[in-house]
Amino acid sequence: MDMKGCCGMDRKGEDAGYETVRIEMAKNNCHLCDEFAERQKTKPVAVLCCEGACLRGEIARRAANLLCHELAPQKTVRVCLGGAFTKNGGQRNLVATVDRVIALEGCFVNCSSRMMRGVVDGLAPEPIVADRLYEFDRSLYGADEMPEEQIRAHARTVAEKVAAML
Repeated sequence: MDMKGCCGMDRKGEDAGYETVRIEMAKNNCHLCDEFAERQKTKPVAVLCCEGACLRGEIARRAANLLCHELAPQKTVRVCLGGAFTKNGGQRNLVATVDRVIALEGCFVNCSSRMMRGVVDGLAPEPIVADRLYEFDRSLYGADEMPEEQIRAHARTVAEKVAAML
């Protein structure tokens, strides 16, 4: 009997602890994305980030942007997780070749780390779970459940703490 995962994927014969995901090959390529990755390849730290739509993901995403574009732009490059995960191009190559990969995770599920380890053999990103770096009401989930000024403040707190670790 075949076991079906979500989306009807056949899970028969898979390695324990892994899920097989089929991603359609990209028909298009963004030359801007690849050119950006090429220009950034001398930076020592690539920053993966949770791209979740929840509150924790929103704070992690904003923190990653602050870190890479304001606090440590000479040391860090912000990776397009979608581009790096779904196609073998400039963003994935950037992740595979930099000295250090930090994964700024929104929560303990560590999605960006797990995704990229699945497509880059031997990748060992350093997960940093952002929601452990600030205090908040942990019963909140939606990005609309916290005032904007608190979201900004938490993102800055996370970014500053991560910048201090570089």
